[in-house]
Amino acid sequence: MQNEQNIHKNDEWSLVIKPKRHLFDIDFKDIWRYRDLIALFVRRDFVAKYKQTVLGPLWFLIQPIFTTIMYTIVFGNIAKISTDGLPQMLFYLSGIVGWTYFSTCLTTTSNTFVANAGIFGKVYFPRLTLPISIVISNLVQFFIQLLLLGAFMIYYGIIGANFQPNIYVLLLPFLVLLMAALGLGFGIIISSLTTKYRDLTNLVSFGVQLWMYATPIIYPLSVIPQKYQIYVLANPLTPIIETFRYALLGSGTLNWMHLLYSLVFTIVILAIGILLFNKVEQTFMDTV
Repeated sequence: MQNEQNIHKNDEWSLVIKPKRHLFDIDFKDIWRYRDLIALFVRRDFVAKYKQTVLGPLWFLIQPIFTTIMYTIVFGNIAKISTDGLPQMLFYLSGIVGWTYFSTCLTTTSNTFVANAGIFGKVYFPRLTLPISIVISNLVQFFIQLLLLGAFMIYYGIIGANFQPNIYVLLLPFLVLLMAALGLGFGIIISSLTTKYRDLTNLVSFGVQLWMYATPIIYPLSVIPQKYQIYVLANPLTPIIETFRYALLGSGTLNWMHLLYSLVFTIVILAIGILLFNKVEQTFMDTV
């Protein structure tokens, strides 16, 4: 009897799994405790993506280079769209680097529930760790492409091209955080909805493509007539991409009120995404 009492006294539970009672029952401390799992997911995403490819991570460089060349030929030389006096390669590549990170975060997190239903049904861990790990793993691709952009900037600087990096380059971590949070927010909203409405998966890639043309990637904001700029600026990515280009190349627009709008929009979308994700997480195994 005494031994049984001692055993019960020595029992220490590090985690108690309980059903979620309400929409706002989100344990962020639990996510932090599983940071090692996030690191494992990041490594898995990176290794699995290029493990059986011939060129491996070189695709991080090949894709933006060929896309930039295509944009230069079609939009720069054939369509004659202005690049605000910047070298065409720099103008298009700077937009592509920022856009690729955002769009990749959105499209990959939008498939979280459906793609990982097997794991979710077998073992417990905070479900938000998966989309968070996707956003972090995509940073590897972003930084490699940012280095590529830096190499092009050095080359064009040597040949005397007209562009001017400035002190606002210090805003880059903030801009990257905005792109990550915005992509994560929209991604987990779509992921939550696709558990019931599978048609959304077919619309994501098409919608993202249309969104790109509504963002100043292949054109500067300055070529849009003044009366229509308000519609382009309603896109929360517009101030982010414009500031990103302005900080690195000295051409574009930097408007603090527009950035504030993007920040508020991102916070709202991320909050809605987390709450919706949290709600769907409780019952999605019945619908997937």
